[in-house]
Amino acid sequence: MTADHEPHLVDIHVGARIRLRRKAMGLTQTQLANSVGITFQQLQKYERGANRVSASKLYGMAVTLQISVAWFFEGMASLEDSGESDPRTQAVFRFMATKEGVELASLVPQLPMAQRLQILALAKTLSMDDEAERAAG
Repeated sequence: MTADHEPHLVDIHVGARIRLRRKAMGLTQTQLANSVGITFQQLQKYERGANRVSASKLYGMAVTLQISVAWFFEGMASLEDSGESDPRTQAVFRFMATKEGVELASLVPQLPMAQRLQILALAKTLSMDDEAERAAG
């Protein structure tokens, strides 16, 4: 966690990768947790990036999930390049660590481009409405 108690971007990324692979393998949180000797609640915290995964637990998950430990870090730019201090980047990482973020990320690529653009326009409109409501009061 960072000084302001927000999850670190690396922990969020690793947690999202744990969730992605677990779901791809058709495992429940309980099944994966039992395989490495933790509770499913602890696994939930790992998947959200709320708690850091120890090296031994990460290794155990890699064995169960049939991947290399390095796989958990794939797709992660160096923190210097990631814009870690950029609030928008942090918001994206936090969203991708949620159930909804993972689900959207898996569904949107299956849509035709025209529908993707419609979803983007809708999200922008809803975001502007939310900003206007916050400004009003």
